[in-house]
Amino acid sequence: MRIDGKQIAQEILDELKERVVRLKKKGIISHLHIITLTTDAASNAYVSQKKLKGGEIGAKITVENLSPNTKTDELLSKIERLNNDKNVHGIVIQRPLPSQIEEKKVAEAINPKKDVDGFHPQSKFSPPIAQAVLKILEKIYTSTPGVDAQKPLGFSSWLKSKKIAVIGRGVTAGGPIIKTLKRQAKTRSDLVTNLVTITSKTENKIEILKNSDIIICAVGKANIIKKSDIERGAILIGVGMYKGEDGKFHSDYEEDDIRDTASSYTPTPGGVGPVNVAELLSNLLKASENQL
Repeated sequence: MRIDGKQIAQEILDELKERVVRLKKKGIISHLHIITLTTDAASNAYVSQKKLKGGEIGAKITVENLSPNTKTDELLSKIERLNNDKNVHGIVIQRPLPSQIEEKKVAEAINPKKDVDGFHPQSKFSPPIAQAVLKILEKIYTSTPGVDAQKPLGFSSWLKSKKIAVIGRGVTAGGPIIKTLKRQAKTRSDLVTNLVTITSKTENKIEILKNSDIIICAVGKANIIKKSDIERGAILIGVGMYKGEDGKFHSDYEEDDIRDTASSYTPTPGGVGPVNVAELLSNLLKASENQL
């Protein structure tokens, strides 16, 4: 089954539109301020979608493009100004960041109440990318023939029964996904227990993949997964993406290669990306409502 991330995202966005209207009646215009310092094609594509979809729900999206040569102290000054601006409800420092930027300092400088990306240690929000993956998995669960979607704890029990592999542990995708799954496993023992992380140093990668029911790939390089690496019926969630020589964005696996082997998979584009953007905007609305 090819997962339609655009449809899932639209369901979220339709609900957010109603909340934006209610906030406007109270004199509040949800405002997300995004700062970019990167020329990364995939990252810039996400920023464009954030601005587009934010506008569609009626939120204000400001994109501030800084030089890749910007110093950490300069960026921290920008963040402090935004922290103190009562008309800004969410702050995003778009990753990846240039090598001279001290990423930990930047993450910790953002007011946790405005950290809609969820990078601050005390952030009030779950990372949108992790929420997007869970939302897609829940969609797969509810689409399974014979499943009672209204059954209490049905999704979490289903997820607990699955062996999950996450490929990549980068700061923008794999890391937040792993952290979120592990945190929920600690607070909700019924959710996730069979979780394995695969990195470039993992020696038994193929063995792990062959034994995994759900594979979440967050690398952003070609052919990280091939159909020969997985068992028939596996679920593939493609988080990482890269721009190919054809000028198009591709996932860590090729759809034509895996479509007849995977039971469900996300395409690129149109898979995880739209849901990620919608979940970010959902966090923005929560931040705006929390400031009432």
